[in-house]
Amino acid sequence: MPSTTVYNMAGEAIDQLELSEQVFGVTPNVAVLHQVVTAQLVNRRQGNASTQTRSEVSGGNKKPYKQKGTGRARQGSTRSPQFRHGGVVWGPRPHPYHHDVPKKMRRLAIRSALSDKVANESLIVVNDLTLDTPRTKEMLNILGKLPSNEGKRVLMVLPRRDENVVLSTRNIPGAKVQHVSSINVVELLKHDYVVMPVKTVRWIEMVFGEGVSAEEASVRIAETAGTTEETVAPEAVASTESDSEA
Repeated sequence: MPSTTVYNMAGEAIDQLELSEQVFGVTPNVAVLHQVVTAQLVNRRQGNASTQTRSEVSGGNKKPYKQKGTGRARQGSTRSPQFRHGGVVWGPRPHPYHHDVPKKMRRLAIRSALSDKVANESLIVVNDLTLDTPRTKEMLNILGKLPSNEGKRVLMVLPRRDENVVLSTRNIPGAKVQHVSSINVVELLKHDYVVMPVKTVRWIEMVFGEGVSAEEASVRIAETAGTTEETVAPEAVASTESDSEA
């Protein structure tokens, strides 16, 4: 079973996390990766490039000059392609570029990309990734302490949107923040390192390993976080009361 080291935001190794064999331990399928990446890039194309034919260009209703006697070639309209400001022949027209890929192939591509990151030690798992206030300098310090090479592109995948993390990262070249529900093969392959909290790892294992829906996985993660807080809170109160009594 694959495993990885869990770091805190100070860059210290604090735990060892076992990963799902179904998600992080598969043999990467290069053919499926290629097909899914190609389809995703094709689907990004808007397909709205357009040119006007001679029937769509304004003007040109009047014959430019008489048919005979000028010594020039006969012309019926100045909107013909050979004239300046005339229509375009075989120019681009708006059309869709959509390419469908089966859901099983898309999920296999995600698992292949994640397994490749684990095999190359490019997956960095942290216990938590939060900031109290938006501060680029603090985010640079966190990235500098994590085991990622300087100058490499880093993708941070969060279990829920954190505005402080997003604002702290948007001015850092080569760094990007993304919600886990938007995870895709192109972004995983484009970035050299992927940083994700433990909650993100569990969300991915539920969705891509157990077949749980994205909404249900998010609810389970939220419930787990709530249960943890409720369990820890009474202990924290007790310790505070005992300290005050001492």
